Amino acid sequence: MKRKHKKYSRPKRPFDKARIEEEAVIKKKYGLKNKKEIWKADAKVRVMRQKAKKLIKANPEEQKTLFLRLQKMGLKVSSISDVLGLDKTDYLERRLQTVVFKKKISPTIKTSRQMITHKKVIVNGGVVDSPSYIVPVELENKIEIKKKVKSEAEN
Repeated sequence: MKRKHKKYSRPKRPFDKARIEEEAVIKKKYGLKNKKEIWKADAKVRVMRQKAKKLIKANPEEQKTLFLRLQKMGLKVSSISDVLGLDKTDYLERRLQTVVFKKKISPTIKTSRQMITHKKVIVNGGVVDSPSYIVPVELENKIEIKKKVKSEAEN
């Protein structure tokens, strides 16, 4: 059995007032369950930045593959400096929960989370029950609500 590692790291200063207030605003804006989700997004962006730093000296084809992969995720990048300028909010904008709310499928961000966890949202014909699912650009138009099926008892 493979050992499971954390996908995030906790802040160095746990009681930094400025950070706590900033995270509270982000948590409310994106309807997150807890601050761990912010730290996970931050860790993902950190990994992207590290890859970009390694590719500074690499040939343009390798850089282009990174840019294409990030563009498919929906991040607007075309150079190394764009990747280094990414923020956790850019990543949080691509979550299924946020996309469902922005497309006006649900009235509030919290409702979109509830709909997703209750398996009411379909992406590309399949049910996705994870609010943290990163929606690729090509699947953004294929998000819909599951239709109610009338049972035979009602007829």
